[in-house]
Amino acid sequence: MNSKSVIFAAGFILGMGTTPLMAQVQAATNAKESVLIDIAGNKVPVVQGGLYDRYRSNPPLSVIASEAPDVDLSWFKQLKKEKVDIGFESYSPNFYYKTSRVSAIYTADIDRLRALMPADVMKVVQPLQIWPGRGVVAVTAYTYHYCDNDSYNEVAISIVTNKPGSWNMGPISLMGQSLSKDFWGYVLKLPVDTELARVRGVVGYNLPKWLTQIAVNDSRDALSYEIKNAQTGEMDLRIDTRKLDKVSAEVELVTNSFTNTDHQGRLTQGYAVARQLQHGSSTDASMVSLQLGKGALSDLIRSLDLGKMLKYEYVPDFQSALYAPARLPGF
Repeated sequence: MNSKSVIFAAGFILGMGTTPLMAQVQAATNAKESVLIDIAGNKVPVVQGGLYDRYRSNPPLSVIASEAPDVDLSWFKQLKKEKVDIGFESYSPNFYYKTSRVSAIYTADIDRLRALMPADVMKVVQPLQIWPGRGVVAVTAYTYHYCDNDSYNEVAISIVTNKPGSWNMGPISLMGQSLSKDFWGYVLKLPVDTELARVRGVVGYNLPKWLTQIAVNDSRDALSYEIKNAQTGEMDLRIDTRKLDKVSAEVELVTNSFTNTDHQGRLTQGYAVARQLQHGSSTDASMVSLQLGKGALSDLIRSLDLGKMLKYEYVPDFQSALYAPARLPGF
């Protein structure tokens, strides 16, 4: 099944009925006094009086400054939003004012990674092979504490690829991306815990999102994400990480780009620029533990034959600008 089919299937299944877990997620949204809005024909609950309810991805920075006076908005003042049509009217880039993430980078079976990517996408990008038989995947958990889409959590499993139009030179390409802070990938799975994030991601960004519960446990020394199976409510995947004692406060910009297909099957690329305010990394594999359960995420991870953890990234504070996808030049 190609990425377009996955996206439509996910949207169709989630639109057909309400599983017990989906009802819980919906109830959590309703508990915040939600209102229904229309996004590309989808009735979507959003927080009443929240940023999205009031401003539809284009809040004045003066409002953000008033509501979150502790957030540094200097970077956003340099960025210009433009009205775009991404299946619905929106603004690009989408701003994420206060965000955190953890990422674990692993080796994985290269043949399996190639099989998971649609043939059309493989014409322009391929998984990076860092040594014979092994590619690279990233497992990343995000918490968007305050953004144009209110707040939500998501978990991404992505294949690291070359950049379109560039040579795939395996470890050399990976090193080049790391040095330039310009990473490329293909997103395999992207569960989220609000319907607003799901619909915007599926319709507007061509991403394989679905709605489920994501429980975050943030303690003094550790951070964990437990993702539920949307159909059964059982644990699908649990990501346990340890916080790093030492993090850098040197601001750095990191770009993450993705290649996929839109709803017409045309090749597209999208990207997000992150302004990392606090960040650290480690190669100690004991810093991360993946507990597999029953569901799409764990089934995928089992099939990847994960090997050595190459890097753990702990980024407790960053900001981001997500740009609307565009047609891949020349395709």
